[in-house]
Amino acid sequence: MSDMSLGNGGGRSGEWRAAGQSQESAQGSSQGSSQGPSHSYPLLVRDHGLGTALKLLLETLPYALARWGVLLGFAAACAVFAFVAVGGAVWLGTHVASVFGYCWLLGTLLLGGWIWGAILRYTLHMIACGHVAVLTELITHGRIGNGTEGQFAYGRRIVMDRFGEVAVLFGLNGLIRAVLRAFHNALDTLGDWLPVPGMKAIVGLLNTILSAATRYLDKVVLSYDLARGGDDPRRNIQDGLVYYCQNARPILTTSVWMVIVERILSILLCLLLLVPAGLVTVWLPEAVREYGAIVTVFIAALLAVTVRAAFIQPLFLICMMIRFHALIEHQPINSTWVAISTASPTSSGRSDAETAFACRAEQQAYRPMPGVDRNS
Repeated sequence: MSDMSLGNGGGRSGEWRAAGQSQESAQGSSQGSSQGPSHSYPLLVRDHGLGTALKLLLETLPYALARWGVLLGFAAACAVFAFVAVGGAVWLGTHVASVFGYCWLLGTLLLGGWIWGAILRYTLHMIACGHVAVLTELITHGRIGNGTEGQFAYGRRIVMDRFGEVAVLFGLNGLIRAVLRAFHNALDTLGDWLPVPGMKAIVGLLNTILSAATRYLDKVVLSYDLARGGDDPRRNIQDGLVYYCQNARPILTTSVWMVIVERILSILLCLLLLVPAGLVTVWLPEAVREYGAIVTVFIAALLAVTVRAAFIQPLFLICMMIRFHALIEHQPINSTWVAISTASPTSSGRSDAETAFACRAEQQAYRPMPGVDRNS
């Protein structure tokens, strides 16, 4: 646990050693051949507990508030959008033809909803990348830039300077969601096939843990790219992905307690927001107040979703970022994984991710069993 101050000042030179000097944190690369660490940057924060994460979140509170404002704005606009979609469908169905009403409703909800969701995800992604840039500076140097820039100015400059990497990681996030969706469907099918009591609960828990483990992958890799620096962002992202997979076990362990704490905080948040939601309901028109309980629960749920996305999820992102940087601080990178990730995917007809996972499975398969001599 680190009690290091996050403020400006000296003492940073003694906080990190030369790359490759320590081998104590190299457990994650025990399979396959390895080389020295592919990075060398200072690290001032190593404690990934909630207290440290909360302190960093409060230091970067403007980004959390900006995220919350965007979410509330999009929620209000979404309500207007839904009103236009349903109202337009009713008007067309009444004054023109019912088929036009159905077409309008499906078109606006499916196509318009998809475009709306993509805009929201990209807007939140850009805000999160600026937040990650500021957090990375605080975690590694204890200050933002040269100390003269504000948080938004620094985050905007970094995101614009590295727009290519930001766009690539946005695509990576979408790819991860698609792969997870397919994997979740496969697990759900397996749970339906196996007549084992409690199987669906186990499958749901696995899906939740895997989602938590990969939710912040693109942001953690961006943080590694920014901390490492240099003129080769492609290699930074590639090595960041290798390190993330290389430390899958501790990351999954961290994800388990993150899931538990996040569920507890979300439930408490929902209960706490029932009070302000009830006050909002009192101020609504009388026709709406007739459905007081439903409206109150709806407003509380809406507020809880936005607060969770704006404050609770960034809190766990900070935990995962610190955990990742602490794990790889002096950790050699697995050269086998690096060689596979740099190989052309067309040579085997598989993507880099598929090849890396296949390599991991092969290494696990060839791991010596206790008491068995592989040379005999």
